[in-house]
Amino acid sequence: MRMTVLGTGYLGATHAACMAELGHDVLGVDVDPSKLAKLEAGEVPFYEPGLQEVLKRNIDEGRLRFTDSYEEAADFADVHFLAVGTPQKRGEYGADLKYVDAVIDTLSRLITRPAVIFGKSTVPVGTAERLGRRARELAPSGVQIEVAWNPEFLREGHAVEDTLRPDRLVVGVDETAPSRAEGIAREIYEKTISSGTPFVLTNLATAELVKAAANAFLATKISFINAIAEVCEAADGDITQLADAIGHDDRIGRKFLNAGIGFGGGCLPKDIRAFMARAGELGADQALTFLREVDNINMRRRTQMVELTRRECGGFLGARVAILGAAFKPESDDVRDSPALNIAGQIHLQGADVRVYDPKAMENSRRLFPTLTYSESIEEACEGADVLLVLTEWKEFISLTPQDIGKRVRSKRVIDGRNCLDGAQWRAGGWTYRGLGRALGNTK
Repeated sequence: MRMTVLGTGYLGATHAACMAELGHDVLGVDVDPSKLAKLEAGEVPFYEPGLQEVLKRNIDEGRLRFTDSYEEAADFADVHFLAVGTPQKRGEYGADLKYVDAVIDTLSRLITRPAVIFGKSTVPVGTAERLGRRARELAPSGVQIEVAWNPEFLREGHAVEDTLRPDRLVVGVDETAPSRAEGIAREIYEKTISSGTPFVLTNLATAELVKAAANAFLATKISFINAIAEVCEAADGDITQLADAIGHDDRIGRKFLNAGIGFGGGCLPKDIRAFMARAGELGADQALTFLREVDNINMRRRTQMVELTRRECGGFLGARVAILGAAFKPESDDVRDSPALNIAGQIHLQGADVRVYDPKAMENSRRLFPTLTYSESIEEACEGADVLLVLTEWKEFISLTPQDIGKRVRSKRVIDGRNCLDGAQWRAGGWTYRGLGRALGNTK
């Protein structure tokens, strides 16, 4: 099938490459010349494991190309995927839909034959219905345009796998009019569906709410275990043992019960805030008030980490702090709302000499926080440090041993912001080890 993907950021570039990998002819569309130039050269403008190979292979085989022309896009295909960003509005909780609106306004006027636009972007409930009305108003006389919604559920670091072999496919259609979207979606994802992936058909509002609810649930689960970690610290409990114990309950499960410095990135924080804002607009504001506390707990973890570091150093003036990790999660170079980089920045602003190292996120970190000192290796970051903070659970950090850097630091103190190190090993190596939500005497 011939299709376009409108927007070639993280979501769009991944979707375009993976749709081509499924055998479709794909045209990626964007207005950013520098981004298009990289993609056309087979280069991914961000770090995502495996995506570069998929992108280049499908460009070389002629199934994937890119353009800045909406006229070309309208002429090329009758199936379009909308994959532009929906950032948080400045000074507000709500989502900024100007990029989504711009795509619909531009494309709809140019379409000359029946077409289906599938939304991939995360949007407030009610957006798809509104965009459908707008598209039909702008379309040339007699041209039928249908807007459906096919939300994404990508995990950064696993986006290729999540696109090619998702755990579910959700498609929302307009039930007030005849729909071609279901049949087209089943054709697009035929290989995926035949491999056993569940296909969930809903109305437009439900499809939008599925994405919002999934992110809200995951954020709640993370903040829940971090709240319990605060109680563990006060009561001399151990959050990792507690999480293991309750995780055996099938109703709860162990995933997303890793206590630490909280969640970040370009999705969960903004999406739960947008969900709250939209519920308020609909008159259901009381339904999601708990998400305010989810957000508060998450942000509090950062300040608590700063205060714990201050106590370990005996104050920040004259102290050197080594920080391993800047990306909001491993296998990503994304530093948007990164807890790790936020903590590094707070400690730096309060007077400490901060040295940061991350395997993939250095360039993005420098752009966002240029006043920090960035190191080219773990060893360089740890040189002369009074305390070491592990804030992103990269494999190379988890595999560190106390002996690897013991001679580099000034003081053997480590704070494990992700509870990913072997505390017993570090204590046996002569280090003072602190894990978040873990009893001081715990040796595991």
